[in-house]
Amino acid sequence: MKRRHLVPLVAALALLAAPGGGAAPAKTVRLAIAHVVSHCHVWRTPARLLGPTLKITVARGDRVVIRPDCPMDFDFAQTNGPRLALGDPRTYAGTSRTVVFRKAGVYRLTATNVQTPEERGLTVLGDANTLTLTVVVK
Repeated sequence: MKRRHLVPLVAALALLAAPGGGAAPAKTVRLAIAHVVSHCHVWRTPARLLGPTLKITVARGDRVVIRPDCPMDFDFAQTNGPRLALGDPRTYAGTSRTVVFRKAGVYRLTATNVQTPEERGLTVLGDANTLTLTVVVK
């Protein structure tokens, strides 16, 4: 009788100890900040331009990697949501910033270019804009 109960227990423990443990792996969302002539910058994925305001939904533990795809530096600020460990607010041209969203909630980040388009030799129609990223974490 003891053996009959031991087999299912051992099988259950083996499943719990297996790599992954049933949890879905964290996802990485890649965004770029692209220079455009009209108002300076927009969010971009590898497939398309998205505009200066973007809202995405991710799961807890997912990462968002942001890379300026132009010669400007950007200052990031969090304006809403559970506190993130952003560190140095500045992201330099050619580097990327990874943000991990560990808690559920609605986060809002802004990215503002540090230099003016003229300082970097870029043509812009209209004023340079501030990008807004809203991340909903389920």
